[in-house]
Amino acid sequence: MLLLPNRRLLLATAAWLLLGVLAAVLPGWLLLWQTAAGVLFGVGLVDAVAAASRRGGITVRRELAHAMPVGTWQVVRLRLSCEAGEASGWLTDGHPAAFVSAGLPLRFAIAPGRWQRVGYRVSVSERGRQVFDGVTLRRSSPLRLWQVQETITAVDEVRVYPNFARIAHYTLLATDNRLSQIGIVQRRRRGQGMEFQQLRDYRQDDSPRQIDWKASSRVDRLISREYADERDQQIVFLLDCSARMRARDGDLSHFDHTLNALLLLGWVALHQGDAVGLATFGHARPRVLPAGKSLATLNKLMNAVYDLQPSLQVPDYLAAGETLSRHLHKRALVILVTNLRDEDDDTLLPAVRHLRRRHAVSVVSLREPVLDELLEAPIDDFAAALTRAAGLEYLQARCRQLALLRHAGVEILDVSARQLPVALINHYRARKRAGA
Repeated sequence: MLLLPNRRLLLATAAWLLLGVLAAVLPGWLLLWQTAAGVLFGVGLVDAVAAASRRGGITVRRELAHAMPVGTWQVVRLRLSCEAGEASGWLTDGHPAAFVSAGLPLRFAIAPGRWQRVGYRVSVSERGRQVFDGVTLRRSSPLRLWQVQETITAVDEVRVYPNFARIAHYTLLATDNRLSQIGIVQRRRRGQGMEFQQLRDYRQDDSPRQIDWKASSRVDRLISREYADERDQQIVFLLDCSARMRARDGDLSHFDHTLNALLLLGWVALHQGDAVGLATFGHARPRVLPAGKSLATLNKLMNAVYDLQPSLQVPDYLAAGETLSRHLHKRALVILVTNLRDEDDDTLLPAVRHLRRRHAVSVVSLREPVLDELLEAPIDDFAAALTRAAGLEYLQARCRQLALLRHAGVEILDVSARQLPVALINHYRARKRAGA
């Protein structure tokens, strides 16, 4: 317990000091000043004892979601009740240090036999297990001369996942056929695909290649074959967890942007009838999640990555490719998400060639926004010119690396982290339509 002077006591003390100044000038006021000192000390002491005797008795229960998406604002509510008498004052909640709060400290006033609920907001900015610690209260003494500070134990653990809130947004737009609003390419289907679905009457915009001449001759009218996109395919994410994924784009790191995008694409692929899996590399304990088709796979995917953080290691693409190959027994679309550097020639190309023996491979390279800002910045002095030259040299090396990958038959996505979710979904849908 900590006893702190309240505003009333400070004002009373200031008035007593002013009275002391008058007593020094006017000796007749000395007795009044001494009497006031005794009264102030006595009343303050009695109020402090009363405040100390009333400490405790307040219970606090935190109400919050135990699963939160990163990059969002969440509401945390506290329910307070007092066993004896009334209580009022201010409180501060011990939220995780990585979170930014809005609305603290909170004012509370609990009537006898009642309870009160107060709330504030936190910016969820870091994934993994996050702990809410105790609640610190400053309650007023009966005469409001003191504030009694005490900490009440109220520990809650939450799991911060990649931003699964985007899935609900995507579902809503897909239901209303408004995916084009977020950049998803919508092409009119004309019955073409890789798997036969059904026979139907010929339509004016059907391709002649769709006509089933045997069926048409039997019913004496044109009949078309209708095809659907292939199902039962495997999509496996090969996720770089090395130091290069620590670069930031806005409030989130490249790694967090990537997890959000993979989660959304995983949901889309599962609803298309495909299986989704995951393998990680570039950190101490690589993880492998076997491809699954049920919607429970999405929960497994979230639980497999929610506490991952980019390490300080250098990625070994070849070792990651060989490890993944041992776990894949069926042809798959392997999507490698990383941030390419010009020194990646030694292990990246051999890893890609190794995977392409049995699988389709796409490489996603996240582009740092600082490069675009560097190229757009004006050149005002020699230092700016050197910076521009260094940036251009880096970009040229990066372009050479991408050209080598394309020459090896790899599909490339070179996008910023913010563009990644839409780019990945469009890429996946394009490969589905092409039967690739």
